[in-house]
Amino acid sequence: MARFNRKGITKILFAETIADAGYMPTLVEVTGAEDYTKAIAAVDGFSIENQEIETPDMDSTFVSKIPGDDSAADSSLTFYEDDVTDDIETDLAKGTTGFILIARKGKAAGTKGLDVYPVRVASNSAAITADNEAAKITVRFSITDRPLLNATIPAT
Repeated sequence: MARFNRKGITKILFAETIADAGYMPTLVEVTGAEDYTKAIAAVDGFSIENQEIETPDMDSTFVSKIPGDDSAADSSLTFYEDDVTDDIETDLAKGTTGFILIARKGKAAGTKGLDVYPVRVASNSAAITADNEAAKITVRFSITDRPLLNATIPAT
């Protein structure tokens, strides 16, 4: 097993559309997606959580559980704000729909570890602070359907 650091490897992209109903993008859709990796300061969420159901019974003092409904964690990307352009503010404006693609092991054709989240932008807000740090914008996403997880980036 080879361990690695996500920084420098993982790519985070935004695609306006994916033709496949199961959210499996083509190589053209992956390479044509907007690559926001260099502008991202922080990532939060983009995972599936399960709301387990407790199943106590009279035979034991141990409360067992079974899997329940799945839901998406609250998800956001924090970007460095650009003092010249407003690409993040306009491209990811509130209400924008599309797909966040997280290529966990890189975006080369044939690479495993692609997650595709169908999303709607819930908010796009500048973080105003007097602290000594770079200006940032946080974009919150509503995950609108079950994502495609751990796919392989198509070779063609």
